[in-house]
Amino acid sequence: MFRDLVTSEETLRAIIGGDPSEVARKKELPALDPHARAFIARSPFLLLGTSGPDGRCDVSPKGDAPGFVRVLDDQHLVIPDRPGNKRLDGMRNIVKNPHVGIIFLLPGNDFTLRVNGRAVITRDPELMQTLAAQGKVPLLGIGVEVEEVFLHCARSFRRGRLWDQASWPGPDAVASMPCMLYDQTKGAMSLEALEARNAQSLVTLY
Repeated sequence: MFRDLVTSEETLRAIIGGDPSEVARKKELPALDPHARAFIARSPFLLLGTSGPDGRCDVSPKGDAPGFVRVLDDQHLVIPDRPGNKRLDGMRNIVKNPHVGIIFLLPGNDFTLRVNGRAVITRDPELMQTLAAQGKVPLLGIGVEVEEVFLHCARSFRRGRLWDQASWPGPDAVASMPCMLYDQTKGAMSLEALEARNAQSLVTLY
């Protein structure tokens, strides 16, 4: 399927040309500085990357009101687990392989914040109380010990015009999620039932 493969870092460097700039090298921090903490406090959305022991990867979106991720100190943060589809892809990976990568997004900002570290799953009742939303206390949280923190430049967001509403496709650009699920699950549920379930899931967010 794929040809002319690149299989070494030396070849990668030769093609891309040169090494990272001094700024690109020095921007990587071992802990959360005031700028990173401020970014996280205002971010309503993140992408959590995990990997199982067999190398299979997963990226899960997490979102809530700004500040839903709680920074405990410069080396630790915790992400509440809100109700979802119960597949537990990311958390099943964390149980077996603690290494995680996180990208925090801030609407309207083209640059992002990346945090890499080691994760655990906690059910500490005192900590869970501090992560309550709409009166609902999460059953679990994902605690992260921070190892690397750095900003990611705006080029990919600018190229993708992510926040440019004029470039957004219309709501009918693709089939609805219930329609897709109906086709993909070979009719495991009726389309009407899938539509009703989807509507209910968007009402019961917590």
